[in-house]
Amino acid sequence: GCQKIMEVESAHDSKEHGGEEKVGFKPSFAPLTAKELNNGKQGYTRISVPPHRYAPLRENWTKIYEPIAKHMKLQIKFNPKKKCVELKTSNHTTAQNALQKSSDFVRAFMMGFEVRDAIALLRLDDLYLDSFEIRDVKALHGEHLSRAIGRIAGQGGKTKYTIENATKTRIVLADTQIHLLGSYSNINTAKRAICNLIMGKPPGKVYTQMRSVASRMKERF
Repeated sequence: GCQKIMEVESAHDSKEHGGEEKVGFKPSFAPLTAKELNNGKQGYTRISVPPHRYAPLRENWTKIYEPIAKHMKLQIKFNPKKKCVELKTSNHTTAQNALQKSSDFVRAFMMGFEVRDAIALLRLDDLYLDSFEIRDVKALHGEHLSRAIGRIAGQGGKTKYTIENATKTRIVLADTQIHLLGSYSNINTAKRAICNLIMGKPPGKVYTQMRSVASRMKERF
């Protein structure tokens, strides 16, 4: 700050003493850091690591660490005692939403999304995560519940892939929980298809619906 004022003054002096005025001189201001935008407080958040994600986290740590540390300029570490990933803003963090975006990225990975899909949460602004329970749609138990999960996945995952491709979303089936990643309207379209399957609609009918959704989307873009 002080140096900038001196530069402005010296430019002013040189003009007064018959010197040439610096042409096109513009004061430059460094962007505010996330800490300055947050009233001087460091931002902090932590994301729990479920036991079944320990091994994948270890295998993918570099892929998760690098974009958060290098591009989002956050501090990131795994806390083995609390079994969580901790994120903290630093003096280098400039993006105000860096902490929110990075925590969504890590949460998506913990839900079971692949790093290559979850990383889109850092790059794009209109992506969201959504989760719901199969039992919230219909109170199913035992074999009926297993059959509903089977209908959503389809043989060899075919039904799930069809919904994902038609709606441009990513879906994770985690036991009786379903996680979705995509834009707001695309998530809703995928959710409707999944709910239809839970309610017992034949996959063939859902396929037909998905085909028309996919062709409508193609027309739109």
